[in-house]
Amino acid sequence: MAILKSSWTYILGALIGAMAGYFYWRYVGCSTGTCPITASPIMSTMYGSIMGILLGGAFKKNNNIKISK
Repeated sequence: MAILKSSWTYILGALIGAMAGYFYWRYVGCSTGTCPITASPIMSTMYGSIMGILLGGAFKKNNNIKISK
């Protein structure tokens, strides 16, 4: 449970990113099938989840910062 509590921003970012990647493939996609990311729903979903993890990590609060005088 502690792992879920400490990394909820990454998990939420991955879920939102995966949904965004899938919907991008579904509604925008690649009409010719030659686009490396958007030609496959699996690739666009994985790419979206990775981007979501990175973006979710940007909102993670860091409590280990020490300020010295």
